[in-house]
Amino acid sequence: MRIGEAAQAAGMTSKALRFYEEHGLLPAAKRSGNGYRDYTGETINRLDFIRRGRAAGLALAQVREILLLRDAGRAPCAHVRDLLAGQLADLDAQISELVALRATVADFHAVATTADPEACDAARICSYI
Repeated sequence: MRIGEAAQAAGMTSKALRFYEEHGLLPAAKRSGNGYRDYTGETINRLDFIRRGRAAGLALAQVREILLLRDAGRAPCAHVRDLLAGQLADLDAQISELVALRATVADFHAVATTADPEACDAARICSYI
């Protein structure tokens, strides 16, 4: 199938397919007699995996590592498990930071809604924060 058809089947743009091919996530497509890229169902499977990996928050470099393991004939499951564990730890840290930030902003907002703007200390620039 041509690039537009493959892109549509994968729910991506042709530009994305070219990008993934240029960056080693897709093998170079075979070319038809007229020079058009000719993609197979296997390409759609890889694109679906790339999309799922990105949805899980994996970087393209991590997705590429997984694909390289699979292409080498090795099951990447243990590697994926470790990547996902790291992703969960990173997300938990980000959530904790966001919860703390929210509490800080809520405190500042509480001050801002009850303070008198006329009593603002000019030396502090703004007394709300």
